[in-house]
Amino acid sequence: MSDIHIRNSGQAGRITFTRPKALNAMSYEMCMAIDAAMRDWARDDTVKLVVIDAEGDKAFCAGGDIAELYDTGTKGDYSYGRTFWRDEYRLNALIFEYKKPVISFMQGFTMGGGVGIGCHGTHRVVGESSQIAMPEVGIGLVPDVGGSLMLSLAPDHLGEYLGMTAARMGADDAILAGFADYFIPQDQWPALISALEETGSARLVEDAAKPAAEGKLRTVREHTTRHFGKDSLEDILASLEAGDSEFAAAALKSLKRNSPLSMACTLEMLRRLRADGPAIRRALDLEYRYTFRAMEHSDFLEGIRAQIIDKDRNPQWQYAGEAVPPQAVENMLAPLGADALTFEEDVQ
Repeated sequence: MSDIHIRNSGQAGRITFTRPKALNAMSYEMCMAIDAAMRDWARDDTVKLVVIDAEGDKAFCAGGDIAELYDTGTKGDYSYGRTFWRDEYRLNALIFEYKKPVISFMQGFTMGGGVGIGCHGTHRVVGESSQIAMPEVGIGLVPDVGGSLMLSLAPDHLGEYLGMTAARMGADDAILAGFADYFIPQDQWPALISALEETGSARLVEDAAKPAAEGKLRTVREHTTRHFGKDSLEDILASLEAGDSEFAAAALKSLKRNSPLSMACTLEMLRRLRADGPAIRRALDLEYRYTFRAMEHSDFLEGIRAQIIDKDRNPQWQYAGEAVPPQAVENMLAPLGADALTFEEDVQ
């Protein structure tokens, strides 16, 4: 497949995204190719670890390829999207639960679906250009691909801030928030990957790590605790409205751009994950409840139209300028019954 290069190299299973002109956006076919390879490598004793990287300077993977999702959804065909999300989430769980080291090198943009591939492994490497984000609320979705789990675990309500504003994280920010583990200067990545292939030893990543320059998130934790620790979206908006800081003004501007329903559901998801105990399968199940219904009942198709298709940047959100009814949130996150996300038995 020209969009992705999967091979064995030395003692490593190797996955490289190879569509840099599309910011390495991941299609359904790419997703399933990764899934098949990782299941094979799990049983292959000659593969000691998995290394995931990408061509180009701009992005590791800037998200899922959503053109087909929009095309099918606007025609009333919701089955393609539901299948895509179901199989993608199963892959996210597979990576998270993998018994062998999974090492990702995430330059440039890592967003949405890219987070699901790059941020669930055992050794998540960022560099000088890394920009990680969960921007789903800007297109009428919720932070998914297991991103809700990491957001729920982030300190000082940084998870609510990141998930509801779609703020981007640099290297140090991503490490603080739990989306990455190690900062390694990018000019050292090629030699390190070669050594990983040769030795099969993930310890080399830890040995190569350096301190990252302090990021912006460390300076706003007091603000995120004060404003984003509130019980509802309306309370958060009111707190920011009453704030007199640059942080409050910028955060409020971001929230007013995004889907109210998406933000309210994001807030509820993080609350539930903290209350019930964080677990990857629980997070993915909760996310799938939303995405299964997204095309039919959420702002997703309108968000894609405004941001990607027509590019008028003027989405007509549900509940714009008003409180999101609790029942609307409950409806989006209710159990799916027979349609609930399921996971295959352990393959490792």
